[in-house]
Amino acid sequence: MRAAVPGLPTPHPLIDQLPAVYLEQDFLRRFLDALDEVLAPLLLTIDNVPAYLDHRTAPDDFLDWLAGWVAVEPHEDSPTDHRRTAVRGAVARHARRGTLGGLAEAVRLETGTEPEIAESGGTAWSTSPNTPLPGRPVPWVTIRVRAAEGRPLDRVRLEELIDTEVPAHVGFSLELLPPDRDGDGNRNGNGDGDTGVGGAEG
Repeated sequence: MRAAVPGLPTPHPLIDQLPAVYLEQDFLRRFLDALDEVLAPLLLTIDNVPAYLDHRTAPDDFLDWLAGWVAVEPHEDSPTDHRRTAVRGAVARHARRGTLGGLAEAVRLETGTEPEIAESGGTAWSTSPNTPLPGRPVPWVTIRVRAAEGRPLDRVRLEELIDTEVPAHVGFSLELLPPDRDGDGNRNGNGDGDTGVGGAEG
């Protein structure tokens, strides 16, 4: 429901809908003017329903409601443009949920940085019987995220996000790395980060 907007004109004044005999009644005119002020935001909303359902033009206070329709939970401190981006690609991301690409995109949208992801699975082929299988026996994924300058990372929020993105039988560990101040792009996690473990182990 939209709130009242002071001074907003109505496109359909109620007084204009009445027979001419009522037009000169001052009390009735003032009474209907008050109703017009209440109804004007509603009429404006109805006239612009397509804009409310478009992530590009939806009002900021409607955007979070729109996000709920596509199962997106943007952080309350997220800039408006980030929330609009999250809503825009939600359906496509749901189709990629549980994949490496889907996980990377979800973390990137949340943090603003590109994560480094290592998974336990692997593929190989061989013409020899009894060739050892690739990868590790326990399904696991390791996510390393380097904080952007001026944008601290919320471990709890990230772990909740990752837990919804990885398959239910796959465990994960999350490593938070400090901002790359020297600009060399090093993301190898040489002991200066914060490591945590979450998820199931198989």
